[in-house]
Amino acid sequence: MCNFRRLIVVFLLLFAARSVFAQGATSFVYPAPENPDDQRHTYYWELLDAALAANQDRFGPYHLSAYDAPMNYSRAIAEVETGKGRVNIVARATNLDLERRLLPISIPLDKGLLGFRIFMIRKESQAALSKVHKLDELKHFRQGMSPQWTDARIMAQLGFPLELQENYENLFRMLTAKRFDLLSRGINEVGAELKAHADAMPELVVEKDLLLHYPMPRYFFVPRTEAGRQMAHRIEDGLMRLRRSGEFERRYQAYKKAVLAGVHITGRRVFELGNPELSALAPLDDPYWWETLHAELKDTVGKSPAR
Repeated sequence: MCNFRRLIVVFLLLFAARSVFAQGATSFVYPAPENPDDQRHTYYWELLDAALAANQDRFGPYHLSAYDAPMNYSRAIAEVETGKGRVNIVARATNLDLERRLLPISIPLDKGLLGFRIFMIRKESQAALSKVHKLDELKHFRQGMSPQWTDARIMAQLGFPLELQENYENLFRMLTAKRFDLLSRGINEVGAELKAHADAMPELVVEKDLLLHYPMPRYFFVPRTEAGRQMAHRIEDGLMRLRRSGEFERRYQAYKKAVLAGVHITGRRVFELGNPELSALAPLDDPYWWETLHAELKDTVGKSPAR
């Protein structure tokens, strides 16, 4: 009986210690995707986990989890902005409005890979798009986008006709229904998205000749509060530790290899565009943070001007 009581005491002490540990942990809660099959952000949250683990010795324990219900783009931003919302961190392509509302950690998480844009289209549209050699010719085709996306801001300022729809899944349905002609996707997004929608929408394909590029980094964003500033300090420190150790590069290269598998890149006509939504925070003077895809594009027949 004495041994049994001793075991009970040990168990209670361990439970209490674990509870104290959990209470002392910094909590990072990110939005769950709108579609359970949407894995576009998995890399970013795994990268965040690695960054937080890398400086646990300095900043202490942490708890990283997704919110337990789907959340769309605008809702997630609003939650973070309050500083007391159900989520307190997002990973988004930056723009001037986001940087005003939220606190950015200005480290390009995918080295700007998101800024290489190709189109999802209906098969029937390929013949007409293969004839496009100037940017103005591309403006004859209507693009579908969420009004919250940084791409929509860029495309609108460049004079492209847009069909706006906030619901992510509805954009694929609208493309199928011929509400617009082009669905601009990051080169790191389109492969998984096409696979996810192939059974229900077999008429959708990846356009094979064109590529738009503009510097569009994805950052982590946290609240503009004291707690948010502490989060940002820890995240930046952790990401820089990953850079110095080589872990950031290892993760990025594995991610790039996975997302580009099966996506045809060489031989595309490349349109280089500016990004009027890019602030002075972007580390444009540090080439480490910027993907070029030079190796993947080395057989490209030539670049088209942005006019």
